[in-house]
Amino acid sequence: MDRFVFLTVDGLSRGAVYAAFALALVLIWRAARVVNFAQGAMAVAAAYVAYSVSAATGSYWLGFGVAIVAGLLLGAVVDRVVMRHVDHASPLNPVIVALGLVLLIQAVLGMVYGNEFRPAETPFSRSALTVGGVAVLSPYDLFVFATIGVVVSGLAWMFARTPVGLRMRAAAFAPEVSRLLGVNVGGMLTLGWALASGVGALAAMLVIPTELGLHPHAMDLVFVSAFTAAVVGGLDSPPGAVVGGLVVGLLLSYVSGYAGSDLTPLAVLVLLLAVLLVRPGGLFAPVAARRV
Repeated sequence: MDRFVFLTVDGLSRGAVYAAFALALVLIWRAARVVNFAQGAMAVAAAYVAYSVSAATGSYWLGFGVAIVAGLLLGAVVDRVVMRHVDHASPLNPVIVALGLVLLIQAVLGMVYGNEFRPAETPFSRSALTVGGVAVLSPYDLFVFATIGVVVSGLAWMFARTPVGLRMRAAAFAPEVSRLLGVNVGGMLTLGWALASGVGALAAMLVIPTELGLHPHAMDLVFVSAFTAAVVGGLDSPPGAVVGGLVVGLLLSYVSGYAGSDLTPLAVLVLLLAVLLVRPGGLFAPVAARRV
C-alpha cells in the first residue's frame, strides 16, 4: 500500500508537468491547427539560456525567469520568421518544417554547449516528506504542483474572462470573420505561439532536474509523453490536456514501479494507439452529430 501511495503521488507530480507541456501543444493547435513537433527542442533551448544565466549570476530564480522570457520570444520568432511563411495547403508541410527545426536547434545546442549531460539544480529539496511513515510529496513536488496550478488557472482565466483571450479564440475558430471585425489575427497567432513556447519552457525547467540533466535531447521522451497526453484529452480541449497529462503521469509511474522502467515507452505507445483506435478525437472531444 505504501508503494502504491508513493507511486500515485509521484505520478501526479510528473503528470502535472506533462499536463503543462500538453497544454502548450493544445494552445498552438487551437491557434494555428499545427502540431508543433519542435516544442521540445524549443523548450530545451530556453532551458540552456537559463543554465547560462544561472551559471553567470549564481541565481536560480533569475535563470528561471529568463527561461520563460526566452521561451516567449523564441515562440514569437519561430512564428514570424518560420511558420508564417510555410505553405499550409498540405498538412504535412508544417510538420516537416517543425522536424527540420528540431534538428537545427539540437545541432546548434550541441555545437555551443556540447552533448554531455549537465546537472540541473532545483530550488527546493527533492527528498520526500513522510506522512504516517509513508513517503509522499517532496518540497520540489509541491513547488511543481503550485506552479502548474497557477499557470493552468491563469490561462483558463485569460481565455474565458479577458478581451485578449476572447480575440485569440475568435481568431483561431473564425479568422476571416475576426479580420472583418478588426481583430489582428496575425498578432493573435503570434501571441498563441509565444504563450505555448513560454509554457513549454516552464515545463522544461520543472522536469529536466528530475531526469538525467540538461542535454540537447533532454525533452524528447517528455515530448512523446506530452503529445500522448494531448491526444488522450483531445487536441482541442485544454482541460483534456490537463487530465491527459495526469493520466499519462500515473501510467508511467505505475508501469515503472511495478513492471520496470524499460517498459514505460511501450506503455505510452500502447495508450496512444488505444485512444486513436477507440476515440481518435480524444476523450474530451465534442461528439459530432451523426447525419443520415
